Amino acid sequence: MCVIKYFEIGKIINTHGLKGEVKIFPMTDDIKRFDLLKSVFVNDSEYKINKVFYYKNLVYIKFAGINNIDQAEKLKGEIIKIPESMALPLDKNEYYISDLYDLKVYSGEEFLGVITDIISTGKHDVYIINKKIFIPAVKEFILDINIKNKTMQVKLIDGMRDLNA
Repeated sequence: MCVIKYFEIGKIINTHGLKGEVKIFPMTDDIKRFDLLKSVFVNDSEYKINKVFYYKNLVYIKFAGINNIDQAEKLKGEIIKIPESMALPLDKNEYYISDLYDLKVYSGEEFLGVITDIISTGKHDVYIINKKIFIPAVKEFILDINIKNKTMQVKLIDGMRDLNA
């Protein structure tokens, strides 16, 4: 049995107009990546994309077969996914967010915990370790990421634990 891994790339936050278009909050670093897609998955169903446009950092999509506001309304709140095979290739030292969750985080030999959440701030992400240590995803603090071994090596600065413990 082959298990297909999916990436979440957006959330349908509302309808747009009366002809079945949906408004999407993108959950990807490259918003224009929607231009490269011919279809996406919503609730395990594949939807062909007829049209994509952008406005104020949001994505608007017209799906084939969704022709009115009532049909579009049923998709509101749903997550848009793509199979891993459709994901954009990564450059060196880039990682899919889904691969970072549950990484074991160390400062030297000390085990700090696991990544339980990731916040996107606009400038950079922030990795949350066991809901109490917040580490900005910048070279100064992230020393090494090993996806194969599921580990991350970080450098903590003075006060980082005190502020977040």
